Amino acid sequence: MIETLGFFATAWLDPSLFLLTALGTFAGIYIGAIPGLSVTMAASILISFTFKWDVNEALALIAGVYVGGVYGGARTAILLNIPGAPSAIATAIDGYPLAKKGLAGEAIGLSTVMSVIGGLIGVAALAIAAPLIADFAIKFTSRDYMLLGIIGILLVGTLSGESFAKGAFAGALGVMIGMIGLDPMTAETRFTYGSINLMGGVPFVVAMIGFFGVAEALVQLEHVDTAAIKQKVGRIVPSWADVRRYLGLGLKSSGLGTLIGALPGTGGDIAALLAYDQAKRSTKNPDVPFGEGAKEGLIAPETANNAAVGGAFVPMLTLGIPGDAVTAIIIGALYIHGLKPGPLLLTDTPHLFWFIVGNLTLANIFLLIFGLTGIRIFTKVVECPRAILIPLIVILSAVGAYAIQNNPVHITWALAFGVIGYFLKRYGFQVGPIILGVILGPMIDANYRRAMIGAQENIGTFFYDLLSNPISLVLTCALLFMFVTQLPFIKNRKRHR
Repeated sequence: MIETLGFFATAWLDPSLFLLTALGTFAGIYIGAIPGLSVTMAASILISFTFKWDVNEALALIAGVYVGGVYGGARTAILLNIPGAPSAIATAIDGYPLAKKGLAGEAIGLSTVMSVIGGLIGVAALAIAAPLIADFAIKFTSRDYMLLGIIGILLVGTLSGESFAKGAFAGALGVMIGMIGLDPMTAETRFTYGSINLMGGVPFVVAMIGFFGVAEALVQLEHVDTAAIKQKVGRIVPSWADVRRYLGLGLKSSGLGTLIGALPGTGGDIAALLAYDQAKRSTKNPDVPFGEGAKEGLIAPETANNAAVGGAFVPMLTLGIPGDAVTAIIIGALYIHGLKPGPLLLTDTPHLFWFIVGNLTLANIFLLIFGLTGIRIFTKVVECPRAILIPLIVILSAVGAYAIQNNPVHITWALAFGVIGYFLKRYGFQVGPIILGVILGPMIDANYRRAMIGAQENIGTFFYDLLSNPISLVLTCALLFMFVTQLPFIKNRKRHR
């Protein structure tokens, strides 16, 4: 117990980790708040700068950015009716009407306090649930990890977009990119086309920077002339009466957000929308109708999307499947430092797990401090022209891609992936499944081949093992269920209902 507390307090007692967590949370608030800058993009760029750091230092900074970024989107949603992040879409519905009534400061303060409550509940769920799931996941075999990898990619494609086919295509494209280079078992070249530069494979950090950073910068070029709206902010710190009055709703929304966040491929945006819908259905007599400045409509999504942060770490740490795009990037950070997320991570490196729990707790404390201060400075940052921000993003992306291996070819790859990502976004494709495919593709390939070796290269034995083992059978049924629910007549029936 004392040893666990020591691991938990690592970031609290080490001055450098303490400051990195504070810096990451502060930066995340502003990155998440500025429309056009995403937490996912920031995390992908940060990995390239931190891959030579100690793993604790890298995680402290990235986790701080994650926690701050999820909350930060609420500020522009309230002040400008422009969600800084997808998870703040529901926040704008009632947050902006509150701002138009002159209650922007009160709305920001209340959303900050409830966000911290949701975040802490999510972290508590992570501390309780992850060890239990890890003990069960140790029983997984190679074929189970193969199925988990496929499910993880398809879940992101299914739940974060309208088209399952486009999501599956994006995931397959990512798997193909992940296969580039030398075959790890036979040393044969794959998809290199005679290029020496491709024999070492494509670093997934380069792909992340290109598909998230550069692609988003190109998308924002279409809105470069959008003028910023100037705002005035009044009182910020909420009254204790308000916090106490809405605490029950906050706790209920936090539980929902944690559960949704723990489902692979979901994330804070889905959690926020479901929590808003739940609050609208369960609130009998709101002081103001929903959509016209109801505080319940502000609190529910904000507590849910921050609670989803802790929930998203549960499948990432225990099963090696990211809960959302940011945890997919954190998986990449762990791989860079020689760690493999999964059930053995908690048993082999328990200090890392409890460090993450303690670090997320500390980040939420800093979120409360920074969230209730600096609002007036923040309004100036929001007004920064996109003509300045976009070149900075491209420059940081290029520097980050080069810094991975000091290879100028990686800059070209990042820019090329950015152009591809831009056109994919224009035609409704998602880039999240691509990155997951790049990261999980080699894992799927390696585990499939191990499973086939175990089945003595007999496809019949392989399928018999899938159906005879309880865990494999459940995962196979889950995979088939995903495909069945995407059949046209099933989807049309659901829409009709």
